[in-house]
Amino acid sequence: MKWSDLSEDMCPVARTMSVIGDRWTVLILRDCFLGVTRFEAFQRSLGITRHVLADRLARLVEEGVLTKERYSGHSARFDYKLTETGEALRPAMRALADWGRSHRPLRRPSASPAATE
Repeated sequence: MKWSDLSEDMCPVARTMSVIGDRWTVLILRDCFLGVTRFEAFQRSLGITRHVLADRLARLVEEGVLTKERYSGHSARFDYKLTETGEALRPAMRALADWGRSHRPLRRPSASPAATE
């Protein structure tokens, strides 16, 4: 089953996941909330391939979560900005971040006794 197959599901969670249900899309949205708007900046931040990034951005534009606005006159370069629909995801993204801080804290390896001698 594809994510898009969930778009007609009776469950609102399933319908939401049909739009934002993969890791790259959620991380693109995270970057949008942090102020990233340009293709190259998303790519640098995420380490994502151009093909996958273009696909996810196009899907978010198609679903009305982002707008695509030309910012360069001489070449086709665009800003991707959150729409009102996209902004409505802010509380959910904040909840995901809060959950991660609480339940998946960053654990750095501690120095082993042999390394400190």
